[in-house]
Amino acid sequence: MRIAIDNLDGLGALDYTAAVAAEGPITVQRALNKPSRCTAEIVMGIAGLAVPARRGRVTATTAKGTVLFTGYLATEPVSIYAGNASMGPVYRARITAVSDEWLLDNLGSGAGLRDTQSLGLDGASLVARLAARAQVAGSAGVTVTAGATVATTGAFSAQGSAPWSANAGDAASSAYAAYRALNGQVLIQPMGNVTHALSDANGTLSVAELQTSAVRELANDVTLSGAEEPAAYIGESFAGDGTTTVFELSEAAYRDTNRTLILDSFNEASFDASQWMLSDPGSHLSLTTAGLTMNGGNGLDGQTTLEALDAVEMSGSIVAQLGGVILAAASAGMLAGVYQGTPLLANCFAGFRVRQSVSGTGGVTVIVPVVNEVEVGTVFTPLAGHAYTLRLRLHCVEMQRVPQRYYCMVDGVVEGFGSASGVAAPMDLVFELVDEGAASNTPATVLYDSAAVGGTVSGAPATCAFVAVNSTQLFGSVGSVSVTRPGSLWVVSTLPSGTVQTRLTGVAGLGLDCEVSYGTAAGAPGKVTFFAGRVPVAGERVTVSYRGEQRSVARLASTASVASEAVNGAPGTCRWLGKVTAPVARSSVDCESAAQSVLAFATSRAAAVAGSYAMVNPAQDIWPGDVLAITSAGVTSSLLVRSVVATDGSAVPEVQRYKVTFANDWATEWADGIGLKLSEEIAADAYLPQTASSAPGLVLANLQQLAVTSLTETALQVDAGTAPPVGGGFEVRRSDWQFGANVDGADLVLSSPVRSFAIPRAAQVERFFVRMYDASTPPLYSRFSSAAFVNWPVS
Repeated sequence: MRIAIDNLDGLGALDYTAAVAAEGPITVQRALNKPSRCTAEIVMGIAGLAVPARRGRVTATTAKGTVLFTGYLATEPVSIYAGNASMGPVYRARITAVSDEWLLDNLGSGAGLRDTQSLGLDGASLVARLAARAQVAGSAGVTVTAGATVATTGAFSAQGSAPWSANAGDAASSAYAAYRALNGQVLIQPMGNVTHALSDANGTLSVAELQTSAVRELANDVTLSGAEEPAAYIGESFAGDGTTTVFELSEAAYRDTNRTLILDSFNEASFDASQWMLSDPGSHLSLTTAGLTMNGGNGLDGQTTLEALDAVEMSGSIVAQLGGVILAAASAGMLAGVYQGTPLLANCFAGFRVRQSVSGTGGVTVIVPVVNEVEVGTVFTPLAGHAYTLRLRLHCVEMQRVPQRYYCMVDGVVEGFGSASGVAAPMDLVFELVDEGAASNTPATVLYDSAAVGGTVSGAPATCAFVAVNSTQLFGSVGSVSVTRPGSLWVVSTLPSGTVQTRLTGVAGLGLDCEVSYGTAAGAPGKVTFFAGRVPVAGERVTVSYRGEQRSVARLASTASVASEAVNGAPGTCRWLGKVTAPVARSSVDCESAAQSVLAFATSRAAAVAGSYAMVNPAQDIWPGDVLAITSAGVTSSLLVRSVVATDGSAVPEVQRYKVTFANDWATEWADGIGLKLSEEIAADAYLPQTASSAPGLVLANLQQLAVTSLTETALQVDAGTAPPVGGGFEVRRSDWQFGANVDGADLVLSSPVRSFAIPRAAQVERFFVRMYDASTPPLYSRFSSAAFVNWPVS
């Protein structure tokens, strides 16, 4: 090998090869999805070479010119006393260089100021986004390229507290890919994209013994737990009396931990590239003392935009707010728009449209809501010079719209599990506006409320791009922007007259109706507190919609493996329990996908193989993520490379000694998995299924739109929101998790074969749980209940 070091002293890269001590040869260490390292010991005083300097650039190559390593000296060399010579004491400098991504590690995490979530990106795009975010603070001159098509991830969260290389490694692993940094470039490609055909004769093969303490050599009945997930779809109804201000919920409501998606006060010198993508060919958008200042556009929709870097998952409650909005005359464009695709009106799911009241000249600037590219609701005319707050509220009963994807390698072939399409769900929308110059108790002006005009909007997209400004010809300014996800709570009331309205939640002083508390999983329930002047009147029905909470869990078994293992009367079931740590399993559906992945490799004997392979002068350079196709005793095994150590043999002709460690998916330590990281300890609060399913998704659809259409002293009328399966219907019980044909009937209230049915009432406070079932034997049920809770007088 040859080693060159540029000490950044203006002399360029100098050849240090002749100064390398035999006791400390050039060694390149590579690990899967982690920075590489190059070490050597340099004998000082040879050929006038200076002591290598910290931050010096190191390049290691073979005699044939193959680049093995490029990187930087992250620390000062360590001085080692090597003895005395005729000229006096001799010292060696032990150097350790870190590969090129060390520059990105110095610039940041790649996640901005806080944790960020990216949805549905392929692994190469994900790593490229992390690199772009890190280089916001200053260019490291590092580019990202894909060596081949890389798989798509589900929801990936980058950690603001982690180094860039840790986030990049997790991102690559989630797509079952490997990254390497070399020659100022980060290359990412699928695991196994390069295969090295070898045999026993090429080197020394050592295969580790299988671990048997946890039956690691086989598992065909897998139970996995994940994160806390939203459970029952709860609609809780209360009776207003004109004086009661606090309504306590029966349970704690589910709340997502990632609550602040976008936050910017536009008070910096330039747009925050860790949050935004700016498209402004005519320089019409700028930052001034007024905030985001809009000075026209080129007249074309979608050309002058400020778009959030990450897509927004259209789940739970989302509040998009623009503060300090001032509009001048003759403005046209969109504000706070969410788009399914490129930011064009034809792709706009929701947003505030700014236009002229009449076409041509002579009109006034107005604001009007847009839903599914069509104008809806009330047209509002802003007053000249007034500052406004625009709020777009969206609510979806589903808290996860993007399923996770899990990958593994079985016999050299990569397999993926988990749906690549989004979860279908409806959505409620409210557009509101507040004049910031009005008194703090002035109610917000509601321009559009989907509840008041017939209910939810069906077919809502699973993800959308958030575009703060789409300026066709906008003039004015925006003081701040925020996009938050408060949780699953949504409050709607029905007046005695039959008028339906969404109650606006938030904090006092913003022209809203009430504030909400989500409670705690430890037992404290949530509650809704109405502000003065907004208290529900006598006879008003307040319905609070929210999701319950439970630990996600799934149990799947491979019936084929269980049958094949049942020999001579011995049971064939080999059970394993664990927890998914990454990518995070956000739901039981994700746990099922992860369990499929585990079953795919845990029932394969080859997946439990681990060991090492030593060779000299391989025909091709080997990197972690490559596959060794080793033929031994006439059998060829595909082995995934985890680490490589290449050492200079200090000989002519050149001798390179390679030691390669390999481990397939089931042979690794739990935390070192690739497409799936596991823990042997299942969550303590997980409800463990008694029996295993033979396939994922053996459930019926949840009743997302079940609603109480009327409530009287004697009954509540329910619309299930969908037609029942042929031969099936809807089962109503007084407690959850008690559904089934053979369950004690004392808990059963009724079974209905039709969509709309009445549930008789007997007490003021009651709880009913509803699931759909079919005609199969045994019947399939919805995964989660839809619950109708009532606190309503019976006399």
